[in-house]
Amino acid sequence: MLLAFVGCTETIDDSARYVFEGKTIMQYLDSKEYYSEYVRLLGKVPVSQYSQTTLRQLLSARGHYTVFAPTNDAVQDYLDTLYEHGIISEPSWDGFTEKSTLDSIEKVIVFNSVLDSGDQYAFDISDFPDHEHEFGLANMNNRKLRVFYGQNDLDSISIDNVAVVSKVNRGIVLTNGFVHQMEGVVAPSDGRLGDFMRMWAKDTESGYSVMSRLILACGLEDTLNAYRDETWEYLYLSGGVKDLPKHTSVGQVGTIPPHRYYGYTLFAETDRFWEGKLGKSAKDITVEDVCEFLRGSGLFDYIEGIQYDDDYDNEMNVLNQFVTYHLLPQRIGKDKLVIHYNELGYHPTSAKGPTIPIMDYYQTMGFPRLLKTYESAESGGICLNRFPRLRNGRGQFGPTRENVNDYHESGLFPPLKGSSAFPQENEGVRVLSYQDAGTDATSVANAVVYPIDNLLVCTENVCNQMSGERIRIDACCMMPELMNNDIRQNRAYYVFGATNVRAIPTNYPYIKDIEIREGTQFYYLQGYLSGYHNLQGDEFNIIGRYDFTMKLPPVPRAGQYEIRFGVATGSRVRSIAQVYFGTDRDRMYVTGIPMDLRIGGLEKRLGPVTLPSDVGWEADTDDEEYNDQVTKAMRTKGFMKAPNSWTNQLGSNASVRTFHYMSRRIILNTYLQPNMNFYIRFKSVLDEETKEFFMDYFEYVPKEVYDNPEEPEDIW
Repeated sequence: MLLAFVGCTETIDDSARYVFEGKTIMQYLDSKEYYSEYVRLLGKVPVSQYSQTTLRQLLSARGHYTVFAPTNDAVQDYLDTLYEHGIISEPSWDGFTEKSTLDSIEKVIVFNSVLDSGDQYAFDISDFPDHEHEFGLANMNNRKLRVFYGQNDLDSISIDNVAVVSKVNRGIVLTNGFVHQMEGVVAPSDGRLGDFMRMWAKDTESGYSVMSRLILACGLEDTLNAYRDETWEYLYLSGGVKDLPKHTSVGQVGTIPPHRYYGYTLFAETDRFWEGKLGKSAKDITVEDVCEFLRGSGLFDYIEGIQYDDDYDNEMNVLNQFVTYHLLPQRIGKDKLVIHYNELGYHPTSAKGPTIPIMDYYQTMGFPRLLKTYESAESGGICLNRFPRLRNGRGQFGPTRENVNDYHESGLFPPLKGSSAFPQENEGVRVLSYQDAGTDATSVANAVVYPIDNLLVCTENVCNQMSGERIRIDACCMMPELMNNDIRQNRAYYVFGATNVRAIPTNYPYIKDIEIREGTQFYYLQGYLSGYHNLQGDEFNIIGRYDFTMKLPPVPRAGQYEIRFGVATGSRVRSIAQVYFGTDRDRMYVTGIPMDLRIGGLEKRLGPVTLPSDVGWEADTDDEEYNDQVTKAMRTKGFMKAPNSWTNQLGSNASVRTFHYMSRRIILNTYLQPNMNFYIRFKSVLDEETKEFFMDYFEYVPKEVYDNPEEPEDIW
């Protein structure tokens, strides 16, 4: 309900710092008088509306809990702030005139203060995420809390940049978790992105007032206020949707998600940027000023049918095109804008920084377009639409010239191809810290807002650069619901070193862009730290007499493309699928013969029987010409080796390309138009209930890449 917090000045007991108390969390809190108000609330508030168990009982039991415990002074400061904002009639618990408001505030204080890690470890200070990053686990109010460190004092820590963690009583080790004393109540705002746009549009102190006005002008406020699918809530609580049976080979039940949240990511030019660009104070910059600037820039003239009128709701309107390219329909925390996990040389639990470049591609809102997120050892942080020349063993880095094939940035960038927003556009638009940008860092309930350092436009140059590279898209990127509901890469949920199984229901469109037909069991598997060979360490298994259709993202430019599909044939229960493709989900054409997922580079696994395959896979040699001949021979049969970019041995340089059971399948080669959505359908041709369809990633590969006589496609 509230954004403001005030620190306390109470003199506190520092005797427990870094000392194992041998008590439960509740025993410890009970022993400290300065937590008496918090303790009282823990004894009042039930863990849910369907349970009589209180938070006090929960924190008295075995488990792994992280508790951000506010002192009595912190609670009083919070009540003072509620009074100042007119929410209560006096700065005390007697100031609540409505029981519903009292119950709500009590839940705000209690639910936001507890992380329940289940079977996982609780969070000591040393386990806190990096600056401005979120805890991997949501609190009991289903909110992700961010951690901020002081600019000059890294020992100064706050939660959501407001509630300060005590420097003295932090990291109290107890039998069922950790307690961190708080000098303010952790109470992230319940405001949603549309609400913040309306508020920030009038507030130049936010640093986002111009972008907020542009978003409101496009009529997006209601859309950006979407928070939760209440129909799913009812079905889940009433038993209308159920877990899937045990996964046939993993042996674990596929648990369905308890919620279906909506979410958004906004990349926003700051008011400082617009003031420098338009030469006016942010409070004086109008929507018309920006529209006139966009029209005068000529950046959108290459788009057929672009409109420069004031019909801002229209997707072909220049302002709508500009604004919606800044928005993704999924809430992505900073640690997941680029997902680092098993790229060569990287280890997720001991990483000192990025190794080889990692990139993801997301479809933005509005007009169908792709936005690339990128980070490398050389990029200096996360960038959008960065296009460096990589030392990939081809062209000037090939054997006859520089002969470097480590896939790091070369320091060079290609020339611009068409209109661009700024001269160094190929170096990308940088995602800034809130501190550097001077913008509001308040937590938004259904979104994350990131300040950026330059004009973000899907320019002609961006489209041309993107259409000149291999676009590898993890299947999860196409499913916003997985990120919005802590299914994708939720490492706090998954048991380390084991396969963990989640399920996508069949009888409800949980993932909007996938149509799952009867007889299909749709599982998502995460194998964090368990040696999975897959891109980012996860995969989908679709089991049974499956039949499903999913939307694919757009391509950046018109041209001839290969669409490829990553396959792992290590399992002995893979299936055969007929593939269909088209621009109309109700009328798709067959792409060719069924795709047999039992065939690997050297073997064909028919259940317990292993036969040789005729794919022609051979391990790479030091002779690049010979390696290219092997690649060409495999391509004639619709196969390619796996990429060289990642490994199943975390922290090593042992690439999955060396495994014959990892491959890419060329699904089809066709001419594709930009700004369109495409659909692909996979249907089992086997009359068996236990066979698995494997899905990991797709590739869009333009002819310029896969059929370039001067610079053949690299191995990465």
